[in-house]
Amino acid sequence: MANEHWLREEVEAAVADYRRMLIQELSGQNYSKAEHNRQLQQLTGRSKGSIERKHQNITAILLAMGCPYCIDGYKPLGNYQALLHDVVVEVLIDDPVFEQAATYAANRPAVAPVGIDFDYWVDAPPRPSEVRDPQMPSFQPMQRDYVATEARNRALGLAGEELVMAFERTRLERAGKSNLAGKVEHVSVRRGDGAGFDILSFEHDSRERFIEVKTTAFAKATPFFISRNELEFSEQRSEQFHLYRLFEFRDTPRMFALQGNMRSRLKLDPVNFLARVG
Repeated sequence: MANEHWLREEVEAAVADYRRMLIQELSGQNYSKAEHNRQLQQLTGRSKGSIERKHQNITAILLAMGCPYCIDGYKPLGNYQALLHDVVVEVLIDDPVFEQAATYAANRPAVAPVGIDFDYWVDAPPRPSEVRDPQMPSFQPMQRDYVATEARNRALGLAGEELVMAFERTRLERAGKSNLAGKVEHVSVRRGDGAGFDILSFEHDSRERFIEVKTTAFAKATPFFISRNELEFSEQRSEQFHLYRLFEFRDTPRMFALQGNMRSRLKLDPVNFLARVG
């Protein structure tokens, strides 16, 4: 069903519609997915479900290109037309309006919300498949690396860490461990970023819990960077290491946790190499 054959003009209309919604989302503008879908039905004659699947296909392509996406409900769906990939590249790669909106969204500051909501937790996604989608080229020529831009957004990262600090203290206090709650430490602030984790917390039996926090304003599946130091620390202290992934941080913060050796929990793609001459 996902690999439905659409004519080029239909594909172009779907990509243009997705582009408009994505720019609105990245810019903080309100929009109605239902109304967008209704208008695209009228334009293409396609069903509501068919259009939703095509938008999910577009999400999958953008994710593979290292592009931020945050249209709630359009989870990535593979097995798409090669034509769709080509049109997404044509429409978005050199689009100055999209670039401005994406860069703006990646650089926007944030602060930790007031109040701790234990409904933040969601299930962690399964480990990604090692099999690369054969439809996707091995190199995607994105104009900017928006994931890297957001990773340098210190205000956003700090806000995520502060939320986790408050969350951990509340978790321990609710368990009757106020003495441990008072010992929760913001390691990345007090000691610097070289420890291999951001927050020192505790289990109910006083064992140490080492927490690395990764925060994004975008969707759950948005990729993130993890350092060699963090990976090595997760190997050495796998029984105590937890990675907390916060997502959709500016709208409705949610998070999931991965515990253990991150080399076995994550699909890791090398992105940088130290080069020497001679």
